[in-house]
Amino acid sequence: MADNPRTPIGKIVGASLVGTTIEWYDFFLYGSAAALVFPQLFFPESEPLTGTLLAFLTYAVGFVARPLGALVFGHFGDRLGRKKLLVVSLLLMGGATFLIGCLPTHASVGLWAPLLLTLLRLVQGFALGGEWGGAVLIVSEHGDTARRGFWASWPQAGAPGGNLLATAVLAVLAAVQTDEAFVSWGWRIPFLLSGVLVLVGLWIRLSISESPVFQQAVANAGPSPSLPIVEVFRYHWRDVLIAIGARFAENVSYYVITAFVLVYATQQAGLTKPVVLNAVLIGSAIHFVSIPMWGALSDRLGRRPVYLLGAAGVGLWSFAFFPLIDTRNFAAVTLAVTVGLILHGAMYGPQAAFFSELFATRMRYSGVSIGSQLASIVAGAPAPLIAVALLGAYESSFPIMLYVAGAAVLTTVTVYVSRETRGRDLVAIGTLDETETTRRTVRRDI
Repeated sequence: MADNPRTPIGKIVGASLVGTTIEWYDFFLYGSAAALVFPQLFFPESEPLTGTLLAFLTYAVGFVARPLGALVFGHFGDRLGRKKLLVVSLLLMGGATFLIGCLPTHASVGLWAPLLLTLLRLVQGFALGGEWGGAVLIVSEHGDTARRGFWASWPQAGAPGGNLLATAVLAVLAAVQTDEAFVSWGWRIPFLLSGVLVLVGLWIRLSISESPVFQQAVANAGPSPSLPIVEVFRYHWRDVLIAIGARFAENVSYYVITAFVLVYATQQAGLTKPVVLNAVLIGSAIHFVSIPMWGALSDRLGRRPVYLLGAAGVGLWSFAFFPLIDTRNFAAVTLAVTVGLILHGAMYGPQAAFFSELFATRMRYSGVSIGSQLASIVAGAPAPLIAVALLGAYESSFPIMLYVAGAAVLTTVTVYVSRETRGRDLVAIGTLDETETTRRTVRRDI
């Protein structure tokens, strides 16, 4: 099917936002289920905390597959275009999530149950590894330079949007079902709903045009390098390291706030599941709104100042986060989650534009994807595992506070030593020959 004429930026943003919301719904649904029901369904012979740890191990497997997805999708996205790969990623993610809802449990097939669960989690991670880069790039490369931070932040809002949707569905089910019914069959409903959501996302994504910046790069210089990832590490290895460091606190804090909190609040603080889910629901709604606001602010102040505020903020807030949850007061728990997510948004909002402005067009999909997903495997994947292990070893939240604060220090230092990218012309760095010239121009400007 031929691409349409250039699609208005509003429709591009809508297509990216709907797609990323669906994909993050699928991904976060797994994380919530790993905390709430998977330990007893797929690892029933383990102690509660050990079962949770094993469930989070399958959760982490999804992160392990993300760099591979970034590599494959980045390669073909730089050679074939952004749009085609976004359709493939949506199909893979939605199909895997739907099949999780059909899985037999340990009681039915024994060891096959966790093995099949792990396999489908790998497919989820592979798909999400390719989704993020394409979604933010197709918006960044359609939008104008002056408002790139704002427009590119909308696909980022798909993360809290997906979490909001997943948490809302789980909260409704928790409210209308008994614990026994939810564990028996109710947990399958949110996974099966993914099939319907994917059809909606596909209908929207198939109607948009290819990135004009990518099309111009191909018209001016022909196909991308045969191995874009090789060129990324040749010309942009420093930028890959910047992306990894910048994502560290963002990744760690997010999964502690939204995934590990379900474990800590229910098993350590003694709160009920609906209370915690509702707190995350409210926090995610405010997070969704705050991300574009932070993106717009980065268009005025620069990517670095806003990002630094978020990194330092989550590090400091970690020392208030757990004491607030320990109060067992719904308002305090909601405050803990909401403020944490608002501060996280100060990193996540500018991130799409910031990373897009680091790499040349001919290797941008590969560079953005591999940089962000390598961070996921070293930061996001082990975050719930490390938090659970620290809680089990010390029976205190203080080591977890130090863990989040340490991640914040690493990100703060990384962003501080990076260059400002606001206002960088994506077309001007569309070829390898122009990359170093543009770097020097940007450095003079800042």
